[in-house]
Amino acid sequence: MAAETRTETKLHGGRLVAKRLKAHGVSKLFTLSGGHLFSIYDGCREEGIDIVDVRHESAAAFAAEGWAKVTREPGVAALTAGPGVTNGMSALGSAQQNGSPVVVLGGRAPAMRWGQGSLQEVDHVPFVAPLTKSARTPGSTAEIPGLVDDALVTAMQAPTGPTFVDFPLDYVFMELESEPPSDARLPDPLDAPAAEGVEAAIALLRGAKRPVIMAGTGLYWGRAETALRELIAELRIPVFMNGQARGCVPADDELAFSRARGTALKGADVALVVGVPMDFRLGFGGAFGEDAKIVVIDGARPERTPPRTPDVTLYGGIAATLRALGGGGALDTRAWVQELRGVEAERREGERADFGDDRAPLHPMRLYHDLQQVIDRDAIIIGDGGDFVSFAGRVIDSYEPGCWLDPGPFGCLGSGPGYALAAKLARPDKQVVLLLGDGAFGFSGMEFDTLARHGVNVVGVMGNNGIWALEKHPMEFLYGYSVAAELRPETPYHEVVRALGGHGELVRSPGELKPALARAFESGLPALVNVLTDPAVIYPRRANLA
Repeated sequence: MAAETRTETKLHGGRLVAKRLKAHGVSKLFTLSGGHLFSIYDGCREEGIDIVDVRHESAAAFAAEGWAKVTREPGVAALTAGPGVTNGMSALGSAQQNGSPVVVLGGRAPAMRWGQGSLQEVDHVPFVAPLTKSARTPGSTAEIPGLVDDALVTAMQAPTGPTFVDFPLDYVFMELESEPPSDARLPDPLDAPAAEGVEAAIALLRGAKRPVIMAGTGLYWGRAETALRELIAELRIPVFMNGQARGCVPADDELAFSRARGTALKGADVALVVGVPMDFRLGFGGAFGEDAKIVVIDGARPERTPPRTPDVTLYGGIAATLRALGGGGALDTRAWVQELRGVEAERREGERADFGDDRAPLHPMRLYHDLQQVIDRDAIIIGDGGDFVSFAGRVIDSYEPGCWLDPGPFGCLGSGPGYALAAKLARPDKQVVLLLGDGAFGFSGMEFDTLARHGVNVVGVMGNNGIWALEKHPMEFLYGYSVAAELRPETPYHEVVRALGGHGELVRSPGELKPALARAFESGLPALVNVLTDPAVIYPRRANLA
C-alpha cells in the first residue's frame, strides 16, 4: 500500500519527461533499449505513449524524422548514452538539413559519478550541438520538465529543426513531489506575413511576363500548401517543387510542372523561391537566368549567406506572406505556361521509350512505370538509395503533401526503413512504398525485423544492380576505372526479408514485376520485391557534388 501511495504522490524524472511529451501531443517514442532510458520508458508506459523499438539507434532517430515529415508534428527518439547517441548523429544531421522538427532524448552517465569513468560516460552536448538548434543537460530533476518543453517548442519554431536533451541517470530516476506548472505551447506556423518587402515583391510580380515559383521543404513545414495553390490559381504562375514540397500542389494540376524545370528557371524573369535554399540542387543560384529577379520567401532568415543575393527577401509566416502577394487578378502568362507545357509534354513523351523497355535485367524507368500503375494516388513513397532513387525523383509524381520522403540534401543512406516505420504507424490506411537501392539495404536492412515485429506492412521495392552506380559510372568517366564500387551481383536480399518474418520475391524480367508487386501488397507483411536492374544504365546526373 505504501508503494502505491508513493507512486501517486511522487513523480520520477522519466515520468516528468513523459508527461511533458504527452502534454504536447507526442504519442510515439522511437528507441532501442538501453538501461539509461528505463525511467523514461516507465514514464511513457504510465502516460500511454507507445514505445516503438528498433534494431539500431540510427533507425530510431530516422523514424522520429519520418514521423515529423509525415505528420508535421515533433518526432521523438530516445537514445541510450554514449554509442546510442553517436549512432543517431547521421539522423540528426539529416534532420538539420531538412529542417525536420525532431527531439532526441539521450541517456547520460550519472552526474554524481561524472568524471570517474561510468559506463558510456561521454559529454554528448559539444558534438551534438553543431547539428541541433539546442542541446542541453538538466542540472537537477526539477529542471527536466522545462528542458523537455523548451526542446519541443524550439524544434517547432521557424526555422524548424532538431533539438537534443540528455538526462543524467541519477536525476532521471530521482523524484519530485509534483510536476512543476508549465504554460509552454507549440508555436503556430501560420504566423504574420513578412514585415518588409511585400510591396516590392508585388511590384515585381505585376510586371512579370515569365514568372515561376520554386517551392521546397520550408513551404511544407510552414503549412503553406493551400496558400500556394490559391496564389498560383489566381495569378496563373507555373510552379515547381522539390523536397517535402512535392505534392503540395498535385502533380496533375494545370500549373504544376516537373520535367520543364531547367527551361522555366533559366527563362523566368521573376522567380519566387519559397522555402528552398539555393544550394547544389539549384546550382547555387545558377539555375536561374542572370537577369531574373529573385524573391526569397521563408519562415526565417537563413544562417548561411545565399550564394546569389536575392532582389527581395520576405521572412515571416510563409502562408501569410503568399496570401499577401495575391490580389490584382491574373497575370498574362498564357504564352509562358503554354511554352512550358510543351516542354513538359515533350520530355514526358521522351520517357516512354524507357517505360516500354523490355530488357532483363530491368531498366529502372520501366520498373517505375509499372509501379505507378499499381500504387494509390495518396501512397507514401520513400526513397533510400542513389541512382535508383534518383530515377524515382525524376518520374514518380506526388499528389498530396507528406507523401514523398527522401533523405534530402544530407543524402544519408539507411534512412528509409525508419521513415517507413513511422509513416505507416502515422498513416496506417495508406500504402507505404519503400524504394531501396541494394547498397542502401546494407545500412538498415535488419529493420525489416522491426517492421515484422510491429506488424507494419511496408512494401519495399529494390533496384538491385550489384554496384554503387552513382559512384562507379562517374569514376569510370573521370579515370577510366572504378574502385570500391562493386557489390555481389544478384544477392537474394528478399530471402533475408523472408527470414526476418516478411514477404520476399525476386524479379528478373518485366513480365514478373506487376504480379510480384500485387502479391507484396496483398501479403499484409513487410515485403521486399527484389528487382534485378541493369548495371549498365547510367543516371543522367545534372548536379555535381559542390
